[in-house]
Amino acid sequence: MDRTAEIALARSAAPASISGDATILVLGPHGYELAVHGTNGFVCFVGRAWLAAFDWEEFWNPRVRAADCLNPQAAHFIVPIIDLRARMVMAGRSRAEIPAALRAAYRKKQLPRLESGAMDYMMAKSSWLTDEGAHNMPHLMFYTRVRDGKDWGAGAPGAPVLSSPYWFFSPQDRARMQGLPPVLVLLVAVPEWSDGTPASRR
Repeated sequence: MDRTAEIALARSAAPASISGDATILVLGPHGYELAVHGTNGFVCFVGRAWLAAFDWEEFWNPRVRAADCLNPQAAHFIVPIIDLRARMVMAGRSRAEIPAALRAAYRKKQLPRLESGAMDYMMAKSSWLTDEGAHNMPHLMFYTRVRDGKDWGAGAPGAPVLSSPYWFFSPQDRARMQGLPPVLVLLVAVPEWSDGTPASRR
């Protein structure tokens, strides 16, 4: 992406009252780079499809532009992960090599563990999250050590909450999860984009 456009899209992940003072990362030729040094502990960036679950069918979809704005707790956990993943992708490594590198990094205690209170604003009107459906939806994500999304009512009829494992959508194969900390993402839909306009008008 054009650098200026990427910064603007990253900021639009959250209301300006939050993203205006956030650190901004942009994707460069070797991985994510610091574009703006923030002051409030939040970190905003534009995620690509290869930062999602490793078994996602759109893992290499070049259209995906997912604006995220992480709170300080989420940034502490997520930024080192996306840094490693981006450096490997930009170096031409395979989808299978990346989780292997993550497992090795966790084994060597080079990556931080998830702390409580980690959340992510994803309210950008111009994000492209998937080729399916309307391609986008304003929402908040919470990174948790919760074992079962039913504890949040995730997926219940009428509930605005969904849940998904972080590393693999289908974590039944224990061998794939070996060495990776269990993380469940709780997704909560919100009715407005970050600029305050109703999502239903899009």
